[in-house]
Amino acid sequence: MPPTTSLRALSFASFILSISISTVTAQSCTNYGTSSASGCLCPPGFGGANCSQPACGGTIFDGSHRSLAPSSAASGGFPNLTSSGCSCSNGWTGVGCNVCTSASACQSAYAAVSGNASAAATAQVSGLNDTMVCNTSPMVWAAGELSCQINNPTLQAIYPLQSTLNIHRTFNASLSPLQNVSGTVLSPNGSPVVYAQLFYSGVEQFSCTASSCTQTSTSTTDTWTCSTLQCQCIPNTTFCGGVVASNLTSTINSLSGPVTIACEDTNTCNFQQQIINGLFGSSGLALQGCVFGECVTQAVIDTSNGTSTSGQTSGSSPLSPGVIAGLAVVGALIGIGLAGVVWGWILQRAARKRPFDRGHNGGVDVQWTNVSYFVRSSGRDKTILDSVNGHVATGELMAILGPSGAGKTTLVELIAGKAKTGLFSGSISFPSLANGRRPRVAFVPQTDILPAVLTVREALTFGASLRLPESLSPERKSALVSAIISKLGLEDVAETRIGATDGTGRGISGGEARRVSIGLELVGCPDILVCDEPTSGLDSVSARRVVNVLTEVARGGGGLFGSVEENSKGVAVICSVHQPSSRLYHSFDSVLLLSRGRALYSGPGGLAPARHFASARNADIEREGDSEVPPYEEGYNVADYLLEVASATSGGSIPVAAKSNAEEHTATVKRSSDEKADGADVEAMVARARSTTGGYTATFLTQFQVLCGREWKLLRRDKSLFFTHLVVSTILGAFCGGLYFHTGLSIAGFQSRVGCLFFLGSLIAFSSLSALYNVVEIRPLFVRERSNSYYSPTAWLLSRFFFDVIPLRILPTIIVSTITYWMAGLAHDAPHFFKFLFILVLYTLVMTLFNFLLATLFRNGGIAILVSALLALYQMTFAGFFVHLTSIPPALRWLQWLCPLKYTLEALSVNEVGSGLMIVDELQGVPIDISAVLIMELLFGFNPSSYYRDVLVLFAFVAGFGIVLIGVVWWKLKEKR
Repeated sequence: MPPTTSLRALSFASFILSISISTVTAQSCTNYGTSSASGCLCPPGFGGANCSQPACGGTIFDGSHRSLAPSSAASGGFPNLTSSGCSCSNGWTGVGCNVCTSASACQSAYAAVSGNASAAATAQVSGLNDTMVCNTSPMVWAAGELSCQINNPTLQAIYPLQSTLNIHRTFNASLSPLQNVSGTVLSPNGSPVVYAQLFYSGVEQFSCTASSCTQTSTSTTDTWTCSTLQCQCIPNTTFCGGVVASNLTSTINSLSGPVTIACEDTNTCNFQQQIINGLFGSSGLALQGCVFGECVTQAVIDTSNGTSTSGQTSGSSPLSPGVIAGLAVVGALIGIGLAGVVWGWILQRAARKRPFDRGHNGGVDVQWTNVSYFVRSSGRDKTILDSVNGHVATGELMAILGPSGAGKTTLVELIAGKAKTGLFSGSISFPSLANGRRPRVAFVPQTDILPAVLTVREALTFGASLRLPESLSPERKSALVSAIISKLGLEDVAETRIGATDGTGRGISGGEARRVSIGLELVGCPDILVCDEPTSGLDSVSARRVVNVLTEVARGGGGLFGSVEENSKGVAVICSVHQPSSRLYHSFDSVLLLSRGRALYSGPGGLAPARHFASARNADIEREGDSEVPPYEEGYNVADYLLEVASATSGGSIPVAAKSNAEEHTATVKRSSDEKADGADVEAMVARARSTTGGYTATFLTQFQVLCGREWKLLRRDKSLFFTHLVVSTILGAFCGGLYFHTGLSIAGFQSRVGCLFFLGSLIAFSSLSALYNVVEIRPLFVRERSNSYYSPTAWLLSRFFFDVIPLRILPTIIVSTITYWMAGLAHDAPHFFKFLFILVLYTLVMTLFNFLLATLFRNGGIAILVSALLALYQMTFAGFFVHLTSIPPALRWLQWLCPLKYTLEALSVNEVGSGLMIVDELQGVPIDISAVLIMELLFGFNPSSYYRDVLVLFAFVAGFGIVLIGVVWWKLKEKR
């Protein structure tokens, strides 16, 4: 390898190891010795005036009398255990000869100092077996030594000679035979402590100490956890400035905070600390070939086995704060859900026990006086209705006639109390009813908006379940539905699916669909029935059948043909009719003729209107010699004649014919102050519309149950959408898994892993567009049903969650993610897999709710889809995969915090590297074996400790979008005509 290439590779590897910078104050006693009157008290294995010289030969019991390694010119003036000819006595091993290997070695060394091979360490163990033994297991009883080799490829590429880490662990200094050794300190304050030194080719490079330690032991593992770590580099040694290109001084001096030393009975240990874990993986720095040795009396071991000693614990670690917070949130959500179900059940039972009011309805007159309506167009007010008056008595069937644009639809919508966007003046009044009940006004629009997958009977049963009191038994509701089907002539298609009413799907005919729309209003037991052009688009036979049904409803439909109430009452029925045949025209009891928003005639039907206009024509001819009123020819269709009159006249010169008994009706009708709206915005009429429909008849739980029943039928019968999602998710999972099949552990392989995670997030972002289209498709049905007070928007949204979000969004996400996860070879353990799924499910909820929100905000589905696609591209840009987050210009960098995909990708990446993923690669001939955390930070700028923060942010997105969605559906997604 060329020298410049090697230098670049070594510099890169050194840069990887040198992450952060800090300083540590110099000490008078090195190796964390303590000052005393006679000098420095040193950790076992060190001596000299300032504890800077490692021991050479002898035993740890020699203390200050132990021979020390001299300085070596070949080692830059530092003591070198390798070149000083230091050799270990029999029964001792490790660099520095501090680790015992046999009981005899401990006994002879202790006897050489004290004159006795046995020792009673303290008064507590006197009288027991005080024979000195050598404990060679990882667990420490009093104070033990260990010496391990460091064989990390990355370190060996930079420092090719042998690196050894010596660690002294003091658990209870008072029980160690070393406590009285001259010149030796086991613990400054008697509490558990750790001393560590790293030797490179026999020369000490740096030393560390850790305090506030606890020991946790199992049958195979001994773990020391200390809360405070500090390290000090020895200047100008190989690691600490001796080689400028690989100076680790700042990195070593910055090591602080908690530290964990975990050793197993397989002679391996792991040194774990935040910075070290970032360099070498979650398992920390791996140590191999470890030897353990502790001289201790058998009495200490026996006593500790039978009693509990402070600082030594065993068992599993407590749950992390993030897990506790997550469990608390889940528990709170479950608790809220259960409380809601219980409360709904209580209200439902109370509603079902409430006495039935016998379904009294009908017998209600309606009168409108000086009704005017204006809309603003191009800055000017356009008059749609101008001082229109009218009256319909109980049992009457009125036809509102007029050419296109005369204001027929506007008038019937105002009578029905529909929300309008213009200005309204005048009054529409009803008589006061018994018990303060408001009249129920039913409205049948021009367009048939029906659930395509339900049968005729199921659609009518759905309406009856939500619009009739819950105290009415299911049998009576079923009888009502059967009666309506019979009277509407729908027996032959009662079990036939309605199908698409726009002609794109097979089902019932247009006339049958119109009768189903009327039936959906009849199941609510209305007092007044308003229909907007019920015969438009129908053949003469179908139109005649519809009018016959309306006639029967007007005559005696108040009791709904005896299925609910035996004593039938008449119902006022008002219909706008565009161009009825002569036979249909003569079915109506009264007629209101409109022309350019003004009423030309309001009175009895039949030939009365023709006679009225003939009289007006004769009067004009006698007065002016001519008349704009066309003549009526005997036998001519009166309806056609009236349309001709309305089209030919200006409407201002023809006197309006009123009913002879109009004054009598006016006197008997009591007007309510809340029904007057002089010059008021028509939006204020929504309150009256709510009062006339009486709010929601069914309780929330019943609404939810009935909606879920319908959604289940839709999902079960229209299987194409559900199975398409499953099949596509399976295919995409296999494709993505094959594309990233068993990604490697190199730097390029890690980039592919993140690419796989990014692909899954992008797939969810775009596939959730189907949720948007689905809401756009069913929005007209929801608006119609909500305007008729079938159910609350919250109940509808909740049913959509269970039967749209779960089967069509979450389940496909789980399928594609599971297939991809195991094929790509991501972290092979259950905790990380389920955390991976949890993040993707959260992101699915975020995107689904977001697309639901767009579908409710924009009436135009194309605009909503365009906005969703553009925002998905924005998320891909600021997710951190295509551009490093820290390299984004400051003016645009803040946009990343509004990007749900950024938090998703970061959490998925952190979860992947948190499994202990190590990067094994070679750069320019230099082997690299480091933690994937470091590469993740370098390539993408993700924070390795941000998983739970990202989870909380995604939860915030879900909650935020959910709350805004509920608000938009409640206050915006409503009928406006």
